[in-house]
Amino acid sequence: MTSYTGRFAPSPTGPLHLGSLVAALGSYLDAKAHSGQWLLRIEDIDPPREITGAKDLILRQLEDHGLCWDGAAIYQSQRLDIYREYFDQLKHNNQLFACDCPRHRIRDLRGIYDGFCRNRHLDFDSDAAIRVRLAEGDIGWNDLILGKQSISSSDLGGDFIVRRRDRLFSYQLAVALDDGLEGITHVIRGADLLDSTARQIYLHQLLGLVSPGYGHLPMVINNQGQKLSKQTHAPALDSDKSGENLALSLDILGLNPPEDISQSSCEEILAWGISHWNINSVPTNPVESSN
Repeated sequence: MTSYTGRFAPSPTGPLHLGSLVAALGSYLDAKAHSGQWLLRIEDIDPPREITGAKDLILRQLEDHGLCWDGAAIYQSQRLDIYREYFDQLKHNNQLFACDCPRHRIRDLRGIYDGFCRNRHLDFDSDAAIRVRLAEGDIGWNDLILGKQSISSSDLGGDFIVRRRDRLFSYQLAVALDDGLEGITHVIRGADLLDSTARQIYLHQLLGLVSPGYGHLPMVINNQGQKLSKQTHAPALDSDKSGENLALSLDILGLNPPEDISQSSCEEILAWGISHWNINSVPTNPVESSN
């Protein structure tokens, strides 16, 4: 049994782009450099945002870049009974409450929820979102890349949602449970998820689950300073340029690969990356893409 288990967990809201590949590659290299497992989880619990065919496309893109995961891919849509069980546990322990505050009220509060519905005792079956009671104070961890981190409950926006009005479980609850229950020991992902890490650590504490070690990779940004994402129209990975994509990702991760490495096979590039992986060389600031 391996002592290291990492994972990559994309949402099927579109094809992978360069920022996605950097996150996948960073988590893959850290796992393989530690002779660990690298799992693939498809976070498909938000059907309104999913793009038809994206699940299969993501799998093909990873395979085209030589990023082969261990075991069968995991789909969150097949784990709803697990999320419901632990949601009920939180409810039983009085750690949840229903909230019918409209979005404009939260916007007027500048995104920081003020606990208005905490003691209103609204019915969980009403037209309401379900929030977790977030204790005041700081949530901290020693990040494998960024060092000591501490985020206050107010900076997290207060009590956060674990089940939406449409009865879909939140990203925070599903990911916290999957990482805790699947024995994930290390989560290497983008720095845009720092706030999510704090929320997920808090849920682990409430549910008695062990948090993995976290390392946050630099965000990849465009020439306008925007994070590469589907919202900023980041181009999909071109699998015909898999070697170039991997070489650029290695460079973004601070590994300084040889200039001609893009001419090698994906397997050779990944082998070079594993043997030269050094998490201490990963940049801590956003990196602008040259694409």
